[in-house]
Amino acid sequence: MHSILAVDDSASMRQMVSFTLKNAGFNVVEAVDGQDAWEKAGQRDFNLVLTDQNMPRMDGITLTKKLRDNPKFKATPILILTTESSDQMKQAGRAAGATGWLVKPFDPAKLIEVIGKVIR
Repeated sequence: MHSILAVDDSASMRQMVSFTLKNAGFNVVEAVDGQDAWEKAGQRDFNLVLTDQNMPRMDGITLTKKLRDNPKFKATPILILTTESSDQMKQAGRAAGATGWLVKPFDPAKLIEVIGKVIR
């Protein structure tokens, strides 16, 4: 079973994402912000990281850069799920190594479809 690290500082958003992913058959580990995610990423392997952008302690782009600097996460798909939709932000995400950028509110079916395309 594929494991996904779901990162969002909003409890309701984490629940929605987690519910959607678990229903699709994924194992989900939740993190409350980038720092929490970074610590959890050091403890185990994930097949995909799904992160919010705007969070306290460490944002999604910083988390993406840190994960990409770790050989263990060089090829792991990282999707940023956020309310941010500016081209500038998307470019910063790509530059940091994000695999994709999804805008909230998300469509559960679309989220599962995108994950299905990038996960190994």
